[in-house]
Amino acid sequence: MTQPTQQPAKPLAKQPTVLAVIPARGGSKGVPAKNLAQVGGVPLVVRAVRACLASSEVTDVVVTTDAPAVAETARAAAEVLGESGRLHCVQRPEAIAGDTATSEAAVLHALDRYEAEHGKTVDVVLLVQCTSPFIAREDIDGVAAAVAREGADTAVTVAPFHGFLWRDGSAVEDHNYGVNHDKKVRPRRQDRPEDLLETGAAYAMDAAGFRTHRHRFFGHTALVRTDPARVLEIDDPHDLARARALAPLLDPAPLPSREDIDAVVLDFDGTQTDDRVLIDSDGRETVAVHRGDGLGIAALRKAGVPLLILSTEQNPVVAARAHKLRVPVLHGIDRKDLALKQWCDEQSIAPERVLYVGNDVNDLPCFALAGWPVAVASAHDSVRAAARAVTKTPGGFGAIREIAAWLLGPTLTAPSASTPLPK
Repeated sequence: MTQPTQQPAKPLAKQPTVLAVIPARGGSKGVPAKNLAQVGGVPLVVRAVRACLASSEVTDVVVTTDAPAVAETARAAAEVLGESGRLHCVQRPEAIAGDTATSEAAVLHALDRYEAEHGKTVDVVLLVQCTSPFIAREDIDGVAAAVAREGADTAVTVAPFHGFLWRDGSAVEDHNYGVNHDKKVRPRRQDRPEDLLETGAAYAMDAAGFRTHRHRFFGHTALVRTDPARVLEIDDPHDLARARALAPLLDPAPLPSREDIDAVVLDFDGTQTDDRVLIDSDGRETVAVHRGDGLGIAALRKAGVPLLILSTEQNPVVAARAHKLRVPVLHGIDRKDLALKQWCDEQSIAPERVLYVGNDVNDLPCFALAGWPVAVASAHDSVRAAARAVTKTPGGFGAIREIAAWLLGPTLTAPSASTPLPK
């Protein structure tokens, strides 16, 4: 009896090489140093880098920039994520770094440099814009898969749009007119064809076709739908202000856990107090504190979290409160950021693993240094805008207790850092 001939196994399909390119110039007419501007406490270039590195479709990420500060910020973000091997920075030539340079020129240059330096042939190249602060991993996965796996030549993120568009036609006989509708007819929304708005966030192109056409659209273009609530492009300071206001609502999982931090550093006035000072007839100053904050600080201390109170205030009430809480204190400090850095060095704690709580502009230098800048609900607008997380509770009314609950759970009973977690 003859045995059936065994068929050779089919070769596995080659995993496509997908390169995400993030153009991030150092200059901008609308918003100075725009790509380093922070939304939700995170620079725009870092938000784009994080989304690209999180994508399951993206092989590597290239940030093309003419600014060393942008490249340094992008590299630091990748290092924190443990993805420094997948993040590459390309120095953009001056000829394609001006206001009139196209994004396509920057992407082509980055594509050529990447292939030459890494010996890889790129199958799909992405253009990902820093100016879309709420771009999500799903957006990048969607456009990349449309080209890499689903046969499209190009792809773009779009969002449903139901508005009536008008154009100023004062220079022509018909004057003002409807673009996507007859102004004499007002159909209901459900009776109108759905329009799709290009979001400007992410594009994908077949790399060979992109080199031929030198444009982001050619052949069959796939439309990848995204959540319209996240559609926002930052072109001017008003857009940046809107993005900062929306960040607490749209950013996923904005609150840190115990695993995210190695130390907590607290400002005093305005965070542990309500920022008011009571002065008696002899000129003595008193402040009000919240017992819940004391409970939260005690729980953090018991859990083995290194703590520090850092304040510019010279009033002895700061030291007295710190002594009662059994927390180290540095007060009467002019340069809080320098003091914070020195303390981190002495404690062998990486600043990016520090949660710093503040409320006013003198805390902003520490916000730039700490990995988890946190503002209390009553903080100045500029401080809330720069924060990575914002409490629901105002300073002096239990905000520190709230932060302790983020890290230890609502009952403040998480195991200490020295206690092994149950398996």
